[in-house]
Amino acid sequence: MNEHKYILEPYKGMNTRYRCPSCQQRDKTFSLYIDAETGEHLHPSVGRCNRESNCGYHYTPKQYFQDNNISFDTPQPKAYKPRPVTPQPKPVSFIPVEVFKASLKGHEANHFVKFLIDLFGVEVAGELVSRYFIGTSKHWNGATVFWQIDTHGKIRTGKIMLYSPTTGKRQKEFTFAHKLIKQPEFGLKQCFFGEHLLIDKTKPVAIVESEKTAVIASVYLPQFIWVASSGLHGLNIDKCSILKGRTVTLFPDLSKPKIEGKPTAFEIWSSKVKELSQLANFTVSDLLERKATEAEMKQGFDLADYLIRYDYTGFLEPGNLIKPDIEKLTEVKVEQPPAEPLVEVKPFEQPEPVYYFSKPGQPKPERGEQDITELENYFAGIAIPTQQVKLNAYSTITDCSLFIESHFATVKANNGKRTFLPYLNRLQELKQVLTANLN
Repeated sequence: MNEHKYILEPYKGMNTRYRCPSCQQRDKTFSLYIDAETGEHLHPSVGRCNRESNCGYHYTPKQYFQDNNISFDTPQPKAYKPRPVTPQPKPVSFIPVEVFKASLKGHEANHFVKFLIDLFGVEVAGELVSRYFIGTSKHWNGATVFWQIDTHGKIRTGKIMLYSPTTGKRQKEFTFAHKLIKQPEFGLKQCFFGEHLLIDKTKPVAIVESEKTAVIASVYLPQFIWVASSGLHGLNIDKCSILKGRTVTLFPDLSKPKIEGKPTAFEIWSSKVKELSQLANFTVSDLLERKATEAEMKQGFDLADYLIRYDYTGFLEPGNLIKPDIEKLTEVKVEQPPAEPLVEVKPFEQPEPVYYFSKPGQPKPERGEQDITELENYFAGIAIPTQQVKLNAYSTITDCSLFIESHFATVKANNGKRTFLPYLNRLQELKQVLTANLN
């Protein structure tokens, strides 16, 4: 019967499955339609993706014949080559704001935040959580969400990962937030982790593979804007178009020894930047390649593994082994940072200790609903700036509306806990800056 002339190719091993032309999933998830009599494939685009909930691509023989003005009943000669049909890409989807807001609490349980506090202290860790909008997920106990926020403040997706709170090493394979919310027909278009920071045009850009490395490196080398590609193969022309005209340095992770016959991460990224050279001024750092031992290569060390060997407050002191190499490579002057903490204390203000986790024997602060209400009334009564605002020597707010909205979501969710204080402090600091600019 005609309806059975073309069938999906039966599974006979992975050589009978292909890469989907729509979602381009690296795993072979695509089944092609074949002629039931001859076994020949109809066309590389005619088939169905097995990722029904995340992709849903299904291009039938009937649709193919209609698009090419071919009679469905007419047998086609083997020499016939119809024009290729390019499937239309899905429109870009975004994570709902309420899902994003819900993640900006519960940092007491976040393993990665605990690691940052042990590494840098509460003040610096709080600033990093705020700068990169680091979230917490219940998918795994103690898991972290690294949100991919573009320069328009839209949330493309979030990468959910679980780390050891003591070593900072990854404990599970990651998953994506858009998969967990089960939003039908989600059109994924990833951007850099930290891309929202690129609205600042005054600094050169540094790219690493992992989100963890970008966060940590931003403390040691604040003269760069640090973003992450979310993996070795996370660089492409579309994603890198945001870097047009910038000066960019890439710091690839170490790869296993070359005796395995595979190109190293350094070689892969060096080849990739040749394709991207029309966009920006790219340099690929060979720092880790030169300094790594064979054991470190086997472990796949990255830049963060080297940086955390040093106390960040003394990282730029004379005699440091990494600093001269980075200065020489990037030709960016590295200056001694000021001694003030990352969250600046205003003149004549009595500094108040801030903790993410309550210390035994210490009473809770007498700050809460009244402060929140006063701040809400203040921001509701002014025109929120659309341009970026410099909060202090270390922090520039690229999207004030998103900053205010996300910080209020956090302080309300954690009202009465010490966890919320870094967020409340930054809202008050923004109020002071905006008030000073209005006067």
